Amino acid sequence: MTTTGAHGEAEPAAAGGLSDILDLTPDPGGDPDRFLGYTPPSPLPRVFGGQVLGQALVAATRTVEASRPVHSLHGYFLRPGDPHRPITFAVERLRDGRSFAARRTHALQSGRPILSMMASFQAPADGLDHHLEMPPVPEPETLPSLAEVLAGEDHPMAERWLRQRHVDLRHVEGPLYVRPGSERVAHQAVWLRCLSALPDDPTLHAAVLAYASDFSLLEPVLRRHGLSWSAAGLKVASLDHAMWWHRPARADEWLLYVQRSPSASGARGLAFGEIFTRDGTLACSVAQEGMLRLPQP
Repeated sequence: MTTTGAHGEAEPAAAGGLSDILDLTPDPGGDPDRFLGYTPPSPLPRVFGGQVLGQALVAATRTVEASRPVHSLHGYFLRPGDPHRPITFAVERLRDGRSFAARRTHALQSGRPILSMMASFQAPADGLDHHLEMPPVPEPETLPSLAEVLAGEDHPMAERWLRQRHVDLRHVEGPLYVRPGSERVAHQAVWLRCLSALPDDPTLHAAVLAYASDFSLLEPVLRRHGLSWSAAGLKVASLDHAMWWHRPARADEWLLYVQRSPSASGARGLAFGEIFTRDGTLACSVAQEGMLRLPQP
């Protein structure tokens, strides 16, 4: 499949697509609460955290009634994953109540957890309803695509982002891949969408949003301190991740990810985000703390 860039040119979707990455294999031993996931070829030395998070959510969802969609998850990234080896996802059924269900998922390599995640699921219910308003920002079609931003950039970081192109990201304030932003502010907004069309499966769209939510959430910390992803000696890793689904959203349609960082200290940075549908509906809220280590003098 191809998609159209900001200036009309066609962009090839990444091979395999997120549907394939998030489609786990049942346990060869027949355990209904264990699944296998794989990592596509990648220039990264470790597994992308959003991938493990999305796969862990898919594993948990497969043990819950389809009538109960996910409404929240909380996960800790414990170890870097080896991209050359499969990941086993072991699900523990914690509770199945009248309205809510809870699951714990461990992502395992060599018997050791690389991610520990809890997720909660709820049957649809009526109740109070309000949400934040989406801020006014330029439309995504007026911003350069990821491919356009990195075209001609002779830098290993540019190559990494281009090869990991399942999601198009369009920064309102300008990207931080190779060079810092023009202003030292602790906030930003990013339009995103999956490059490939997705089936009408709410579970898959929720998992893709979990996957995509890990890409840029720590960037407000970098932006505030005049750093880019390619800063010499910078080491960044997600430590934990929390996400709440408020309303349905399609991950293959444009979504606005509004992000901010209230604090950075102790080699850690904290960030919050809201994901809005294009019509201004708040779909998700996200929080993450990450490790950010600078080179020592």
